[in-house]
Amino acid sequence: FSPKSKLLTLIGKHFAKFVVNGEESKENLVPSNSKDSINEDTPKKPYDAINDSDEYVLTPVEKKFLLTAERGDCAGVRRLIEDYKDKPEELDINCVDPLNRSALIAAIENENIELIRLLLEEGIKVKDALLHSISEEYVEAVETLLLWEEENHEPGTPYSWEAVDRSSSTFTEDITPLILASHRNNYEIIKILLDRGASLPMPHDVRCGCDECISSSANDSLRHSQSRINAYRALSSSSLIALSSRDPILTAFELSWELRRLSRMETEFRIEYNEMRQSVQEFATSLLDHSRTSHELEVMLNFNPIPGSDIWEPGDRQTLERLKLAIKYKQK
Repeated sequence: FSPKSKLLTLIGKHFAKFVVNGEESKENLVPSNSKDSINEDTPKKPYDAINDSDEYVLTPVEKKFLLTAERGDCAGVRRLIEDYKDKPEELDINCVDPLNRSALIAAIENENIELIRLLLEEGIKVKDALLHSISEEYVEAVETLLLWEEENHEPGTPYSWEAVDRSSSTFTEDITPLILASHRNNYEIIKILLDRGASLPMPHDVRCGCDECISSSANDSLRHSQSRINAYRALSSSSLIALSSRDPILTAFELSWELRRLSRMETEFRIEYNEMRQSVQEFATSLLDHSRTSHELEVMLNFNPIPGSDIWEPGDRQTLERLKLAIKYKQK
């Protein structure tokens, strides 16, 4: 044989010895200091009892359960839940896969409303499922989960998306349903949330010295700044402005001016603020494009937002108050 053939033969024999010899395989794969600690009779901890230092291992039934949910097999999921409802050590419906996805999240991603309703009826923990459904822009799931929240939420307690463990959550704690829907600029979901009383207040000033801002900045200054960016990105949503403002053009002008100021004060985030400012300016301009007649365009350009001012009528002198306001707020 050639030297290369001899080398391959030796490697093959060594590998065969490793596979055939069970004791040698076990010694190589299991650390010596952990052999005595392995006890097959030790009961598996439920998912809710797992802490950061433990590693949760899915049972074969749980793997089958998650796979069945991923495939959208409602009958199969219902059958597994019924068969193992008295065996929580074998099936915990709140189990998650290695990507930290529960059966409910898989149903949302696959837009399977029948499976979502089944899992809610069986008492699965909702956690931040509402945020996931908004992120997926799955309107029917959003409505279903909001209805579930109304029926099950107890006054004075956190909502499901607020009570989730932040170490395993996909979203940061400053992300609310309305903020996320505004980031997606989904008109229908934003309207649903606003109709149910959701609101988005203006963030505190960048130089605010209140206890909340001082504490947040001291704990994590980057997270504090990022939460402000998330809030302003939501406020810059054209759908949110159109649905929540009585004067969208004025709101866009004022927000553009504020973003211009922030871009100069927080220079490390200048690009983000300038991008939002550009988006708001384009929205204000696009509103003019929806004018159907010259009369509508004249009304928009001559409208004075100051309370008590005269209402412009056709035939009056052109005041162009909107144009003057655009110049004042340095709109391009």
